[in-house]
Amino acid sequence: MSFNTSLSGINAANANLNVTANNIANVNTTGFKESRAEFADLFSNSTYGLARNAVGSGVKLSNVAQQFSQGNIDPTGRSLDMAVDGEGFFTLNKNGARVYSRAGNFQTDAQGFVGTPDGARLQVYPPREGAPGFDIGRVGDLQLLTTDSPPQQSTRVNLMFTLPGNAAQPTITGFDPSEPNSYNASTGGITVFDSLGVSHVQTSYFVKTANPNEWQVHNYVDGQPAGAPVTLAFSDSGALVAPADGRIALDPFTPSTGAGVLELDLDLTGSTQYGERFQLRDTRQDGYAAGKLNEISISGDGVVFARYSNGADRPLGQIALSTFVNPQGLQAQGENTWAESYASGAPRTGAPDSSDFGRIQAGALESSTVDLTAQLVNMITAQRNFQANAQMISTQDQVTQTVINIR
Repeated sequence: MSFNTSLSGINAANANLNVTANNIANVNTTGFKESRAEFADLFSNSTYGLARNAVGSGVKLSNVAQQFSQGNIDPTGRSLDMAVDGEGFFTLNKNGARVYSRAGNFQTDAQGFVGTPDGARLQVYPPREGAPGFDIGRVGDLQLLTTDSPPQQSTRVNLMFTLPGNAAQPTITGFDPSEPNSYNASTGGITVFDSLGVSHVQTSYFVKTANPNEWQVHNYVDGQPAGAPVTLAFSDSGALVAPADGRIALDPFTPSTGAGVLELDLDLTGSTQYGERFQLRDTRQDGYAAGKLNEISISGDGVVFARYSNGADRPLGQIALSTFVNPQGLQAQGENTWAESYASGAPRTGAPDSSDFGRIQAGALESSTVDLTAQLVNMITAQRNFQANAQMISTQDQVTQTVINIR
C-alpha cells in the first residue's frame, strides 16, 4: 500500500512541477493568467465506511485552477494595443465560435478586420444607423476603414459674441463692408464648406443704431449679401432678446463650384451686450472638407474612433466585454483564449466602463500575472516533495527486502 501511496505523491509532485513550468514559460505572455495545482487526499473505499483511525491512500490532482487576478498594465504607445482595467474579457469571433481573451495585442488583417495574431476577430457593438450611439443588441467584427472621410456641407454657424454697451453709431452712414468706419465690429472670415468640401467665407458685420440696446447685423458669404440686415435687440441687463430664438436664417447661396445650394443658420445663443469692447467668444460650424485617415483612437469606454485630417471623428464601434459568474470554469483554448463551459456559466456582455465591466486602457497591454519568484519557490518545493516520495519508495523497498530475508 505504501508503494502506491508514495507513487501518488510522486505523480502529484510531477503535476505540480508541470503547472509551475507552464507558469514560468508564460511569464512574458500578454494577458496570461497563472495556474495553481490543487490536490485532494485519497482513502480506500469500504462497504462499511471509513474507520476512525483509517490511514490515507495518498493524494490526487483535483484541479488546476487559473487565477484571474488583474495583471500590471504596461504602456506601449501602439494604437491597437488594449488592456482591460478591471473585470471582463475581450469578446472574439474565431471561425464562427465565440472565445474570450485578456490579451489585447490586436492587429489588422488584409481586409482591415481587427483581431488576434491567430485570426480571431474582435467583437464590437456597431454604430446605430442614422442615430447616435451603438446597437447594444448585437455584436459584429470590428473593421477599420481606410477610405477618406467624405466632405460634409455646413448647415449651422455658432456665433457667441459680446457687443460693447457704450457703442456709438458709426461716423459714416450707410453700411459698406469695404469701409471700416461704416460699422462697429465684425466677426472676420469664418470658413464654411459646400457639399463638395470647397471652403467659403461667412462674415457678419455689426452696426449700432440710434435706438438704445439695438444693433443691425449684415451677413455676407464670399463677399455677397446673404439676406437683408437683421435687427438685434438686448435687454438692459445685456441679454439677447431679438431674434427671440437667437437664430438667423441666411439666404441660400449657390457656389460657383457646382456644389449644391449652401443654406446656413446662424445661432447667436449666449451673445450679450456690455462692457467697452467687442469680443468674439466662440465660432463653430458643422462642416468640413474631405479628409485622410490620420489615426485610430480608443476611449476608456471602448469606443473606437477613426480620426481624419479634416478634424472629423467617425465612431466605428464600441468594444464588447464579457464577464462570467465563475471564470475559473472557463475552458482554456490556447492562443490566450478561453471558451464558455457549463462550469463557467453563460457570458454577460456589456460596454466597458459601465456596471461592473472594466475600463479600456488604449496603447497598453496587460502583462502576465506570473510571479517568477513565487514560481521558483514552488518549483523547489515540488522538487523536494518528489525527492521525499522517491525516498519513501526506496525505504519501503528496503523494508520489503528485510522482511523477505527473515528466516
